[in-house]
Amino acid sequence: MENKWNIRESGDPEKIERLVAEVGIDPVLANLLVQRGVETFEQARRFFRPSLENLHDPFLMKDMDKAVDRLHKAITGGEKILVYGDYDVDGTTAVSLVYSFIKRYSPNVDFYIPDRYDEGYGVSEKGIKHAADGGFTLIITLDCGIKAIDKTRLAASKGIDVIICDHHLPEEELPPAVAVLDPKREDDTYPFDDLCGCGVGFKLVQGYAQKYDIPFDTLRPLLDLLVVSISSDLVTMVDENRVLAHFGLKRLNDDPCKGLLAMINLSNLEPGHITIDDIVFKIGPRINAAGRMETGRLAVELLTATETGEALRIGEKINNNNNDRKNIDREITAEALEMVQSGKALSSGNATIVYNPEWNKGVVGIVASRLVEAFYKPTVVLTKSNGFVTGSARSIQGFDLYAAIENCSDLLENFGGHVYAAGLTLKEENLPEFVSRMDAFVKDRLTEEMLTPVIDIDSRLDFSQITPKFTRLLKQFQPFGPGNQNPVFATENVYDAGNGRKVGAGGVHMKLDLIQESQPYHQIPAIAFNMSGHYDYIHEGNPMDVCYSIVENYYRGNSSLQLRIKDLKERDEFI
Repeated sequence: MENKWNIRESGDPEKIERLVAEVGIDPVLANLLVQRGVETFEQARRFFRPSLENLHDPFLMKDMDKAVDRLHKAITGGEKILVYGDYDVDGTTAVSLVYSFIKRYSPNVDFYIPDRYDEGYGVSEKGIKHAADGGFTLIITLDCGIKAIDKTRLAASKGIDVIICDHHLPEEELPPAVAVLDPKREDDTYPFDDLCGCGVGFKLVQGYAQKYDIPFDTLRPLLDLLVVSISSDLVTMVDENRVLAHFGLKRLNDDPCKGLLAMINLSNLEPGHITIDDIVFKIGPRINAAGRMETGRLAVELLTATETGEALRIGEKINNNNNDRKNIDREITAEALEMVQSGKALSSGNATIVYNPEWNKGVVGIVASRLVEAFYKPTVVLTKSNGFVTGSARSIQGFDLYAAIENCSDLLENFGGHVYAAGLTLKEENLPEFVSRMDAFVKDRLTEEMLTPVIDIDSRLDFSQITPKFTRLLKQFQPFGPGNQNPVFATENVYDAGNGRKVGAGGVHMKLDLIQESQPYHQIPAIAFNMSGHYDYIHEGNPMDVCYSIVENYYRGNSSLQLRIKDLKERDEFI
């Protein structure tokens, strides 16, 4: 599929010139800062030198005082506390973080992760019954609970108070909990509303530590869990998230908890050189696999393990879960692709909607993402679980998928999510109407422009500008993520130096040594994933235009610079 290249306009020239003079950086990098809203020397200092002093006061969050007081009452009164969270990376890291903190001050704490297949997402009746039967009088929900109005009432009827820590969009009515911590509450004036669920949990323990004179250094060992959540949940890498991810990444590299160290080793990563990409593509999916294939409780047991041997044992089990997940993912993706291509999909016109009651519920979200890559349309992948049709949906840039699903809310048992990703459950008899309504909604709001994938390019760049100083300063833009993506550059009229080759299983990738026509002696190694269809053209010495990010590779103690090609255009294609 042909991508559209969108080269962003440069920022205000005066602001760029001022940063060049005051900060002493390349104009291209100064432009990147201005594009990110960094316009003064002081803003640049805070950007390049994140400080934990820049974290917001947790008591600016609505209900934080109530939550801290109720937690303190439970700890000092010897009450039994149940830390309850979702089964994905955000939920299991959040539970691990809050559980580990409370465990230092109370022996009467346990955790609960609902079963993806038996209970589904969020607070369940089974979970409430477990708490009541176990004599728990306080439940702390993490990464879930904001819509659990009935379940919170059920808990109250059994003498159980609930503190909700969530980051999803609430409805008009909030659950009748002791405290509802959610920066997306309409009545909340907290300065930053894009925390992940683990981030909201961290603010709770930060608030507790602050009120009861516990040194902040006590919280530092928890930051490796937090950066895994921030990275995997794809919240914006700005404001508090950027500060917390910066120090979390440092902790992950310097002194990770035993569970994460096991994951680092099982992922064949090099300790001390872990990046956000490593979390997103290697560590996060493995932690997620526990809840997809077996139980999310395994992930919490891993992340709270205190013995190296125990961590390795659980880690190997989760790694095997991940391998099984990959195999099932490949099988179901192949079936779903064939279903669309043969006309057996429920919809393949405006939206892609596929259904097979036999598919594994744990991987339908991954399959939906694969179908978006293949057909680039809003996509829903459905299976059957506990008598209901259930599944995941993924969107394309610019299309509000959550609004499309919300439009069908009267047909659904429950749903939740974000603009680009959502989950839903419905009765099978409502499926035809759901498909019809979804397809019509997408048709009315999908534009031709949305159907063309766009690659945003921050700046044009000549290879001669990629100097050691340039790359050293560019590295300080990390940690990268939404809102602060690894900059994408475009360079025109480049060639392979003659050593290019196909790599990877089936030769689907290419390794190249690129030179720019105007600077034939400045050669830079590059990797182009899934682009070997261009190999013959490139191998013949023909010119191309490339857009790419600059990355640093570590292998056996050696680091090297490499261009990660995001797209390339043969010169006869690109004007």
